[in-house]
Amino acid sequence: MMMKKNIFAIALLLLASVGVNAQIDRSQMPEPGPAPKVNVEEPETFDLDNGLKVMVVENHKLPRVAMSLRFDNPPHVEGQKAGVSGITGDLLGTGTQNMSKDDFNEKVDFLGARLNFYSNGASANTLSKYFPEVLKLMADGILHPKFTQEEFDKSIARTEDFLKSSEKDVSYNARRVRSALAYGKNHPYGEFQTQETVKNLSLADVENYYKTWFSPANAYLVIVGDVDEDEVKDLVKGQFSSWKKSPVPAANVPAVSNVNQTEIDFIDMPNAVQSEIALVNTINLKKKDDDYFPILVANKILGGGGEARLFLNLREDKGYTYGAYSSTGNDKYAATFVASASVRNEVTDSSVVAFLDEIYKIRNEQVTASELARAKAKLTGDFVLSLEQPSTIANFAMEIETEDLDDDFYEEYLEKIDEVTAEDVQRVAKKYFLADNSRIVIAGKASDVLENLEKMTYNGKTIPVKFYNRFAEEVEKPVAKKMDPSVSAETVFNKYIDAIGGREAVENVESVVMLASATIQGMALDLEMKRTKDGKLSQTISMNGNAMNQQVFNGESGYLMAQGQKMPYNEEQIEAAKGEANPFPELNVGDASVTGIEQVEGKDAYAVKLSDNTVNYYDTESGLKVKMVKTMSQGGQTMTIPTVYADYQEVKGVKFPFSLQQSMGPQSFEFKVSEIKVNEDVSEEDFKVE
Repeated sequence: MMMKKNIFAIALLLLASVGVNAQIDRSQMPEPGPAPKVNVEEPETFDLDNGLKVMVVENHKLPRVAMSLRFDNPPHVEGQKAGVSGITGDLLGTGTQNMSKDDFNEKVDFLGARLNFYSNGASANTLSKYFPEVLKLMADGILHPKFTQEEFDKSIARTEDFLKSSEKDVSYNARRVRSALAYGKNHPYGEFQTQETVKNLSLADVENYYKTWFSPANAYLVIVGDVDEDEVKDLVKGQFSSWKKSPVPAANVPAVSNVNQTEIDFIDMPNAVQSEIALVNTINLKKKDDDYFPILVANKILGGGGEARLFLNLREDKGYTYGAYSSTGNDKYAATFVASASVRNEVTDSSVVAFLDEIYKIRNEQVTASELARAKAKLTGDFVLSLEQPSTIANFAMEIETEDLDDDFYEEYLEKIDEVTAEDVQRVAKKYFLADNSRIVIAGKASDVLENLEKMTYNGKTIPVKFYNRFAEEVEKPVAKKMDPSVSAETVFNKYIDAIGGREAVENVESVVMLASATIQGMALDLEMKRTKDGKLSQTISMNGNAMNQQVFNGESGYLMAQGQKMPYNEEQIEAAKGEANPFPELNVGDASVTGIEQVEGKDAYAVKLSDNTVNYYDTESGLKVKMVKTMSQGGQTMTIPTVYADYQEVKGVKFPFSLQQSMGPQSFEFKVSEIKVNEDVSEEDFKVE
């Protein structure tokens, strides 16, 4: 009887549905329904007497707990001690007054937890059954750090090594100078650490920084996961109540401003194989502002992903770059709008024009209905997916407290996005994307790109160019070094041949086997390369004895083997292999030509173009080859790969480099050569292509 009633009810529902459908005008697109409100779990909050604010969100779906301790301190300038905050964060967790560094780390590992300390707090993830112990470890690390001279010296050494290795990092220097110019070097967001400021630091500076800024008065502890609120309250009080409250210095943040007219700020990086471009202007935007949601949509349309205008223009349409993006910050004190990309040297000026075209377009024309709908859908999807992460709820709770947001800010998030109109997008684009008052910060190779940049005009106006070094100090225009007209590819090659052992010794080399190894992201890689005088090549890269990548070229054809797939060389790869196979291409001048003198690792070097995709660099004094830059195209995209040669050592009368540093995009690694074999361990079997 019950089943009959259910079927009858379903039948009535279907009939009702048919009746409604019969009245629908299918020639009109239905109006979208209202955006749903999101049910964001609100935290239970309580304060300790020392000022620590605690927020707890119970979520029993998984037996895990996420913790985040953060300070809402005002930004502050470190001046001649720039870097002290980073060193302080680095020393936290290196042992406490109650536990040695090794015991502390072993305890965390034994619990299977993740516990990290940094200059503005700490974070942890653990199984719920170990939550009390991990919370205790976090409290011990924050309340009772043990700053030792030994760990301080290690941290300083690591920092100095990082700064030294970053001197030639084009992306790193571009970002650093961009922030310094946008905010000002006297602004907390614009200053940066240097070798000099790090050398100024002492252990006492770290201790003083900790005492000044690590106070419960400005601290928030957010705990999300499989916990009981009452239990959390008891545990937090037991671990953090002894933390003594101290006043935190008030904010003293300089005002920021933008340039009166758009200008190019150029940083000469002679080792750059591509240009880092960023259009940047400061903005005043807080998350609580009415413009926040319209600017989210505007930025998503302009440069917020693979479907955005910048990406479609610079990558998909023109093939200038692997990706072009924009971001619009929000901050209580100051923020920036940035549109950026890494582009090939020869299209640097064209890329600037493409950026300006898109920024002016979104300012001057309303976006289309389809773009608006797509951006809203993507923002909605990203937001909903983010709710799956416990850290998201922790961030929401923290931001509502520290950003002065309404309690229902995130519950109405999707509704606010849905309310944004095309008129809103154009209005905020004009307000925040300051095409007429932008710094176009470019870090690149002056000898390749500067001439075209200085001639570039936009809307009938020349864009002025200023010059800066990597410390954001204004400098004179870089001047290309004059080259002796008697220098030719032949004289450069002859000097190189003489430098490595002389023509007779080099011509006697029939084959070379190189064995080398490198560490990339903690993984050990082994390289074996075999090359012959008659133009054959075999190269294998292995990990733990397993071949990950193999290339073989027999002088006429070749293949690449990767992930179990064998791919024959195309015509371009065959030509490239012909240039690489011979250990000493300098024995034959061919069509090579000297294009000028450039800096490599701080020294002058002759740039010799071997082909359309290969340029070699030879030290003007020693004659040794110090660098090779290869240009490769794949899938319609172009990538430049530089290799720096160093540590030449003699093997059977001929000098070979025993250090090969290579960069591929943001990845950089160094192969250390363990052995070079000359005229041995090579057979025809090594070069079989079938």
